[in-house]
Amino acid sequence: MKTIVQKILFWLARLILQHHQPDIIAVTGSVGKTSTKQAIATVLASKFSVRASAENYNNEFGLPLTIIGAISGGRNPLRWLGIILKGMAYGLLPLPYPNILVLEMGIDHPGDMKYLTTLAPPHVAVVTAIGSEPVHVQFFRDVDHLAQEKFTIYKRLKKHDWAIVNNDEPYTARYTPTIKAQLMTIGIQQSADLRAEEVRYTYHANQTGVNFKLRYQGSVVPVFIPGVVGIPPVYAALIAATVGTIYGMNLVAITAALQQYQAPNGRMRLIAGQDHSIIIDDSYNASPLAVQQALRVLQTLPLSGQRLACLGDMRELGRYAKRAHTAIGKLVAELNIDFLVTVGEEAKAIAQGAQAYGLPSDRIQAVTHSTEAITVLQHHLKPGDIILVKGSQGVRLEKVVKALMAEPARASELLVRQHGHWTTL
Repeated sequence: MKTIVQKILFWLARLILQHHQPDIIAVTGSVGKTSTKQAIATVLASKFSVRASAENYNNEFGLPLTIIGAISGGRNPLRWLGIILKGMAYGLLPLPYPNILVLEMGIDHPGDMKYLTTLAPPHVAVVTAIGSEPVHVQFFRDVDHLAQEKFTIYKRLKKHDWAIVNNDEPYTARYTPTIKAQLMTIGIQQSADLRAEEVRYTYHANQTGVNFKLRYQGSVVPVFIPGVVGIPPVYAALIAATVGTIYGMNLVAITAALQQYQAPNGRMRLIAGQDHSIIIDDSYNASPLAVQQALRVLQTLPLSGQRLACLGDMRELGRYAKRAHTAIGKLVAELNIDFLVTVGEEAKAIAQGAQAYGLPSDRIQAVTHSTEAITVLQHHLKPGDIILVKGSQGVRLEKVVKALMAEPARASELLVRQHGHWTTL
């Protein structure tokens, strides 16, 4: 039955795309896909009719549902019938439809990218980042094999299409020469068509967020993204700005639109904690590269108290899991984080790595569940402290954030996984 539904959704999505012919902007990568997708949609929505993938609708089911404009029917046959009828209506009738679709494309197995780009051939494509030990690698021979699969997205582009390339990504140099489409580059560390400079973070009562200067074709404009910290939002903004230039927007209009950008919940969001503490809520998911970036942000933020890290399992790493978790523990020790709590069986290797590389054992606590982490952190958290909370979604570290935030009544507004079936897990 699942296969039949998948084939029907594929056919309906292709029918809609052929009928309405919207531009498709495809976003893939091991980190930053959702934030980048949202940033692109925010910029373009100031000028065009845009639809972006909802939540994690980035696979063989989520992608066509986004194109149809529907949510999953779950186990309800009548809801699936309604989705099919809606898809047929939009595929055959002159109904209003977005000019641009911003689609997140996630892969788990070899061949997934070919399937997704056959379903929705992109006009603009971007690979956010891969990293040396990315997620979703268990079904691939190695990281190189995974990178090759993700960079397949560029092979679908024609000469009049656009490829956006992150020059800071180590795999870029290998695959960029094979791109036949028009090319634009972004970067922070490396030179690029659009570059972010002088990145800094602010946390004040009236202004919280990340600031940087955007350089493009000799012009420099200031950019402020409210409510977040870290490098991932900067990359998301750079890519969104690049898409804006492709669609004829000037830098003033782009930076004005970015002021309205709100990072998705659970992605490097700053949230007020109990006793005047600050929570860096990055609880949506975790990969080695993203955890490294988050820890470095924690280290650089100004504070009057301690720096604490609550780190959960980084799942779907396959044979890289032990090495990757241990490496995170080493970084925690090198950054001299004041207190470390790890959550989950795999994350115990983070605690072991931190101790092995010099972090005193009395500043480390390894627990199995998020409820235990809450008890530990409530005991240690003091006024002025900053705490980073990050782990794969299966560890459910948003529960830690909810328990420690100053206004838990706002959890449904500010945190991830506060609705639907997640509330029963």
